[in-house]
Amino acid sequence: MVQTQFVTIHGHRRAYAIGGPPVGEAPVLLLLHGLACDRHTWDSVWDDLAERYTVIAPDLLGHGESDKPRGDYSVGGYANGMRDLLTVLGIDKVTVIGHSFGGGVAMQFGYQFPERTERIFLVDAGGLGREVTPFIRALALPGYDAVLRFLTMPGVLHLNIGMMRALHALVPTPHTRDLAEVAEIMESFKEPGKRRAVHQLVTNAIDWRGQIVSIRDRAYLTEEMPLCVLWGEDDMVIPAKHADVVAELAPAARVVVIPDAGHFPHKDHPAQFVALVDDFMTTTSPAVYSRAKWRRLLKTGRPAPLSSVSDETIKATADLA
Repeated sequence: MVQTQFVTIHGHRRAYAIGGPPVGEAPVLLLLHGLACDRHTWDSVWDDLAERYTVIAPDLLGHGESDKPRGDYSVGGYANGMRDLLTVLGIDKVTVIGHSFGGGVAMQFGYQFPERTERIFLVDAGGLGREVTPFIRALALPGYDAVLRFLTMPGVLHLNIGMMRALHALVPTPHTRDLAEVAEIMESFKEPGKRRAVHQLVTNAIDWRGQIVSIRDRAYLTEEMPLCVLWGEDDMVIPAKHADVVAELAPAARVVVIPDAGHFPHKDHPAQFVALVDDFMTTTSPAVYSRAKWRRLLKTGRPAPLSSVSDETIKATADLA
């Protein structure tokens, strides 16, 4: 990973990495990490992507080396922050790639700033259904901080993350596949500011029944924007069946479900992930914003029904060659 850089926007320091060809010489990819992660989630694919694209990977506010203020941790607030970061960096348009919660931010960015969005590539994204792992729902409950403080006490933390990593290494099942990443997340909760930021983020997006922030009622707007949705078949955080709803919400979108992959398919199969990004970039034309078309969609677009998912889904299963 290239050296971390910092920029202060609205009084808050934001960390990011940028690599690949200089701005203006190649298409730009904006990589958005998930809940409680940071820009290093993209390390396994960074070098290959940076060979062909200008790549930007920020630490979202409240995560990684970025500041963790008392502030706006909504998906709309994050989308605004990404617009401001790109403006400071002199970047006008991007293809935005979002993982998990970052996928929700990616969709929100495309909705709020279609004139700056060329394509959207979602990876095991939030915002397409209600279900989410109970562990994340618990972060919105009262008393979360006391529990996390206990779980991150030196002896308790070392025992917990040691067990997670051992189970990941010794018991290879779909239920243990992502435990190494969960261990990293748990270790990061040692920082009080991180715990507070993640709690506020979760309470904005999730309640005890699951996800409350959804893009379903605005998905028809993707008619004018290339969309690809990627999911790990064995995802235990956000179930892969959420990919099925894309056929109903955005029939023109590509959907790829990768076997033998969990919530982090870009880590499980980095070469395949890069190949899918390359194919998406080379076989689609960047969206061109038209206010007239956007107005037409807003006036005549029909949000998909929120009842049930169509039995006929467009699901491509990728080869693991």
